[in-house]
Amino acid sequence: MGAGRGSTENDSTDLGPAEHPENASRPYSTSADPSSANANRASANPDPVAPVDDTPSRHERLGSAFAKLWTASTTSAVGSGLATVATPLFVASRTNNPLVVSAAATITWLPWLLFALPGGVLVDRLDRRRVMIVIDWVRVAALAVLGAALVADRASVALLYVVLFLISVGEVTFRSASQAFVPDLVPRRLLERANGWLAGGSMLTAGLVAGPLGGFLYAVTPSLPFLANAGTYTVSAILLGLIGAGYARSRKTRAPMPTKNTDVPGPRPPIDAPNAVGADVTPSVWADMVGGLRWLVRQRLLRTMAVLIGLLNVTLTAAMSVLVLLAKERLHLGSVGYGALFSCLAVGGLVGSAFGDRLIGWVTATWTIRIGLVVEAATHLVLATSRSSIAVGAVFVAFGVHGALWTIASVSLRQRLTPPEMLGRVGSATLFVSAGGNCVGAILGGALATNFGLTAPYWVGFVVAVVVAAMTWRVFDRATVTAAYASPTVHA
Repeated sequence: MGAGRGSTENDSTDLGPAEHPENASRPYSTSADPSSANANRASANPDPVAPVDDTPSRHERLGSAFAKLWTASTTSAVGSGLATVATPLFVASRTNNPLVVSAAATITWLPWLLFALPGGVLVDRLDRRRVMIVIDWVRVAALAVLGAALVADRASVALLYVVLFLISVGEVTFRSASQAFVPDLVPRRLLERANGWLAGGSMLTAGLVAGPLGGFLYAVTPSLPFLANAGTYTVSAILLGLIGAGYARSRKTRAPMPTKNTDVPGPRPPIDAPNAVGADVTPSVWADMVGGLRWLVRQRLLRTMAVLIGLLNVTLTAAMSVLVLLAKERLHLGSVGYGALFSCLAVGGLVGSAFGDRLIGWVTATWTIRIGLVVEAATHLVLATSRSSIAVGAVFVAFGVHGALWTIASVSLRQRLTPPEMLGRVGSATLFVSAGGNCVGAILGGALATNFGLTAPYWVGFVVAVVVAAMTWRVFDRATVTAAYASPTVHA
């Protein structure tokens, strides 16, 4: 939805100490330092349910393995941001039909519905690092074809949509793999900080840098943003290859299910426990997909968060799918001004990411979610009523802060509560629900704008946000969220 300290070789940053290759090869490791108290929790604390002090030191570092992951993610986010800005500009240069313009968003999010669940199974069965590397190289090839067609002036909207679809298919699995990979590289107590760095790097580069840069490069020649994107995916693949072996274990068992409608799952036995279901049989892909969904449905806190985000994504994607037309017709912005709106989102996202772990700790995760609901409603209201680019830019900054905090809180919560061997499938199930909202919203945005006017998606978004806020205000109470943070995930 803090690269300012960017150099991964600078020991003054959180990304500091040398990588421990022996730890990188342990699929269920929760610490970048095997000698740390967190890595020895199982032996030092015989009771796996007993509360432990997970408060991170402000000077504790995330490790060089995570630094490589962060740099790869941040670099590829630059290219993704360039393409995000250039895609609607290219389509809008060919047509003013809102349905055709919004179809780009539909094609981008459709693979999340089709491939999210099987992608999660792939992530849990294969080496997550190698999965990400292969995906990066495939995306490089697809973008090279599109860039060549644009240079030769042979590109069409149809070709663009085909390439978008292929890239999005890869992004589905890549996103799930990268989120599941983080707990292998950093201690549990540093998850919020690690996710904050990842979100901040993406926000900084994809919005603050890539926003205006994408508009500028497109103005120079339409092929430049897409060719630059191919280059950033190349860098990402190389950096990921420098990380030690990741999750390479072949899983032959199923994780135990939480009790129905639990807020916080109880202790989970190791994946190789004698009483594990199906201990001698490799589950089918279908069984694994259903298992991931079933686990999410039975985990009340994560289920509620997934459904909440899915609903709000309907209206958000509807609004963003026709934003290029709103910027052009109501705000009177050109390609650079349109890109600057994404920079406003990035500024807010950078602030939220840089201070996210401290802000969430200060206001609590409960109020982080509640204030976010208010920001959602306010954003749609401003977009529906204002013709001022300054007002829209200001509300985008606030939305950027909200988006970063929600990302940190939701992803960290899922990483804390989900068994390590199920992180890929549960993460993909969550993305599947979220993507469903995005797909519906992409279609809804163009339809509403075509039939009821350009501001219709924003008015609908405002009403839905107000209703959702009223219905879910009491769901994420402080006691439930606090209990979730106090319940450690058991690692084998």
